[in-house]
Amino acid sequence: MEGAVYILCALTALACSGLLLRGYFRNGTRLLLWCEIFFLAMAFENAILFVDLRIVPEVDLTLVRLAVPLVGVALLLYGLVWDIR
Repeated sequence: MEGAVYILCALTALACSGLLLRGYFRNGTRLLLWCEIFFLAMAFENAILFVDLRIVPEVDLTLVRLAVPLVGVALLLYGLVWDIR
Protein backbone atom coordinates (compact mmCIF):
# COMPACT_ATOMS: atom_id res chain seq x y z
CA MET A 1 0.00 0.00 0.00
CA GLU A 2 2.82 2.43 0.77
CA GLY A 3 4.16 1.96 -2.76
CA ALA A 4 0.91 3.39 -4.11
CA VAL A 5 1.31 6.42 -1.87
CA TYR A 6 4.82 7.06 -3.22
CA ILE A 7 3.57 6.84 -6.80
CA LEU A 8 0.59 9.11 -6.07
CA CYS A 9 2.88 11.67 -4.44
CA ALA A 10 5.17 11.59 -7.48
CA LEU A 11 2.23 12.01 -9.84
CA THR A 12 0.83 14.88 -7.79
CA ALA A 13 4.17 16.69 -7.79
CA LEU A 14 4.47 16.06 -11.52
CA ALA A 15 0.98 17.48 -12.10
CA CYS A 16 1.87 20.58 -10.06
CA SER A 17 5.05 20.91 -12.08
CA GLY A 18 3.08 20.74 -15.32
CA LEU A 19 0.57 23.34 -14.16
CA LEU A 20 3.36 25.68 -13.08
CA LEU A 21 5.12 25.24 -16.43
CA ARG A 22 1.89 26.05 -18.25
CA GLY A 23 1.50 29.17 -16.12
CA TYR A 24 5.08 30.15 -16.89
CA PHE A 25 4.47 29.86 -20.63
CA ARG A 26 1.32 31.96 -20.33
CA ASN A 27 2.65 34.72 -18.06
CA GLY A 28 6.41 34.54 -18.37
CA THR A 29 6.90 35.04 -14.64
CA ARG A 30 10.25 33.51 -13.79
CA LEU A 31 9.20 32.57 -10.25
CA LEU A 32 6.79 30.06 -11.79
CA LEU A 33 9.72 28.47 -13.62
CA TRP A 34 11.77 28.10 -10.44
CA CYS A 35 8.79 26.61 -8.60
CA GLU A 36 8.23 24.22 -11.52
CA ILE A 37 11.81 23.02 -11.29
CA PHE A 38 11.37 22.50 -7.54
CA PHE A 39 8.22 20.40 -7.99
CA LEU A 40 9.91 18.42 -10.75
CA ALA A 41 12.71 17.60 -8.31
CA MET A 42 10.11 16.53 -5.73
CA ALA A 43 8.50 14.24 -8.31
CA PHE A 44 11.88 12.65 -9.06
CA GLU A 45 12.56 12.29 -5.35
CA ASN A 46 9.29 10.42 -4.82
CA ALA A 47 9.98 8.19 -7.83
CA ILE A 48 13.46 7.40 -6.48
CA LEU A 49 11.91 6.67 -3.08
CA PHE A 50 9.57 4.14 -4.69
CA VAL A 51 12.46 2.51 -6.55
CA ASP A 52 14.62 2.46 -3.43
CA LEU A 53 12.07 0.95 -1.08
CA ARG A 54 9.99 -1.24 -3.40
CA ILE A 55 11.93 -2.28 -6.51
CA VAL A 56 15.53 -2.61 -5.28
CA PRO A 57 15.43 -2.66 -1.46
CA GLU A 58 18.87 -4.29 -1.30
CA VAL A 59 20.49 -1.18 -2.83
CA ASP A 60 20.74 1.92 -0.64
CA LEU A 61 19.75 5.02 -2.59
CA THR A 62 19.56 7.33 0.41
CA LEU A 63 22.21 9.73 -0.85
CA VAL A 64 20.51 10.05 -4.23
CA ARG A 65 17.13 10.49 -2.54
CA LEU A 66 18.52 13.31 -0.42
CA ALA A 67 20.57 14.95 -3.18
CA VAL A 68 17.65 15.43 -5.58
CA PRO A 69 15.49 17.57 -3.25
CA LEU A 70 18.60 19.44 -2.10
CA VAL A 71 19.25 20.49 -5.69
CA GLY A 72 15.58 21.41 -6.09
CA VAL A 73 15.58 23.58 -2.96
CA ALA A 74 18.89 25.18 -3.95
CA LEU A 75 17.52 26.11 -7.37
CA LEU A 76 14.33 27.49 -5.83
CA LEU A 77 16.40 29.51 -3.37
CA TYR A 78 18.51 30.84 -6.24
CA GLY A 79 15.35 31.83 -8.08
CA LEU A 80 13.91 33.56 -5.03
CA VAL A 81 17.03 35.46 -3.98
CA TRP A 82 19.31 36.12 -6.93
CA ASP A 83 16.95 36.20 -9.89
CA ILE A 84 15.53 39.64 -9.18
CA ARG A 85 14.83 41.94 -12.07
